[in-house]
Amino acid sequence: MSNKEIQELKELAKRVRMDIIEMTYRAQSGHQGGALSWVEIGLVLFFKVMNIKRENPFWEDRDRFILSKGHGCATLYSIWSLLGWIKREDLYLFRNVKGVLQGHPSRRRTPLAEASTGSLSQGVSISVGMALGLKLSKKTSRVWTIISDAELQEGQTWEAFMFAGNRDLNNLTFILDYNHLQIEGNVNEINDPEPIKDKAESFKLAVMEVDGHDIKALYDAFQWAKRQSKPQLIIAHTVKGKGISFMENDYKWHSSKITPEIYEKALKELAK
Repeated sequence: MSNKEIQELKELAKRVRMDIIEMTYRAQSGHQGGALSWVEIGLVLFFKVMNIKRENPFWEDRDRFILSKGHGCATLYSIWSLLGWIKREDLYLFRNVKGVLQGHPSRRRTPLAEASTGSLSQGVSISVGMALGLKLSKKTSRVWTIISDAELQEGQTWEAFMFAGNRDLNNLTFILDYNHLQIEGNVNEINDPEPIKDKAESFKLAVMEVDGHDIKALYDAFQWAKRQSKPQLIIAHTVKGKGISFMENDYKWHSSKITPEIYEKALKELAK
């Protein structure tokens, strides 16, 4: 990946973060912190890694993307708009009964969502089923799934990991958005999932750790994933609320209302 490509994605990351603030401000609801933390992950996947056709998002042989941490969907919707898959105006009706972009991905409202997600860990299991189905159909498509650290507190996640590992689903990549915070505070204080790497490897997953905001490192990690003979878990260390100083590493911004003053302050920071 060239320096020019990296810089282009950095500029897009600013745009996505502005969209997140715009959407949740207009809706007066939504999940800012966990949307802001996976921006770079999503941009690298959609613009540089996944096998998709921009002119045909429903191409049969496309890679599949599942946002298991469905509450962070503002990021996904912004990326869809940048790809030209939805209108920019659709973003302004986020979480609005008149719009199609729900507070969690809804396949009923937009078929661009590969699955309706939001209940923790359901997307993890759906991803395993998709990856198995693709294997049985002799497809070369891959499944890329974003999971939250709080989902590691759910037994369903580990059941899915166990099945994926036992079936050698090497066409399946889990990316952990490890921002260390959940709605009530620090993940490690509420119900510590560590040691994540050791546990995942014992479930027969290949594991790599990476800076979740380093575009080049993410790209390299995703290329590594494609070469593995096992399902993969990429532990992406991220910052909740990334890009907005007063939101970073503050669990209260898991989901909060944005006042006009906060709105202006956030956009001013992002415009620098």
